Amino acid sequence: MYVPRHFELRDPDTIRGILDGYGFALLITSEDGIAEATHLPLIFDQAPAPQGRLLGHFARANGQVRHLEAAAQENREVLAVFLGPHSYVSPNDYGPGAPTVPTWNHLAVHVHGVPRAMTAAADVGALLERLTARHEAGRPRPWSPAELEPDFMARMLRGVFAFEIAITRVQAKAKLSQNRTPAQAAHAAAQLEAIEDPLTQETGRRMRVAMEASS
Repeated sequence: MYVPRHFELRDPDTIRGILDGYGFALLITSEDGIAEATHLPLIFDQAPAPQGRLLGHFARANGQVRHLEAAAQENREVLAVFLGPHSYVSPNDYGPGAPTVPTWNHLAVHVHGVPRAMTAAADVGALLERLTARHEAGRPRPWSPAELEPDFMARMLRGVFAFEIAITRVQAKAKLSQNRTPAQAAHAAAQLEAIEDPLTQETGRRMRVAMEASS
């Protein structure tokens, strides 16, 4: 990922917030010159040290399983892309000042790591319980895999390929108009926060927080 110095994101809490809050990621692999990608929810674990791991699963029939198995055998990295809040920014949003062009502000985290298959049924079941509990939280009646009949659950588990990715390096970017004047950035942040779209509003808020932190 191309990350100009003024857009580099290093704050661990912000990075963790993107991994946790925008956890529907894109997992990218390559094998014999062929790239594969799957959109899927991933869980970030800070342990084990030093950089933690990602946990996920998809259907065993997914051809990307072969890529992960080969990467694990050869100790090769795969890439998981997490996209946080993002929004189009019009030159008009910046108000008066130096000329600008349209752009797209965003926060993104690229996580590189080496995969390993999770083969124990207990580990796979625990992962599914954890993933479901995270996304059922806050619902009036949270659902749990424990509600399934054991035989049905066992059949489902046989069709699942679960894995962990030991994180080797992380690249993070927060492109929030840091290359504009404070007045222009503040004007654009206010314009985005006023738009009735959650992602756009959140991008504007992040722009404002970044500007306040640098002042």
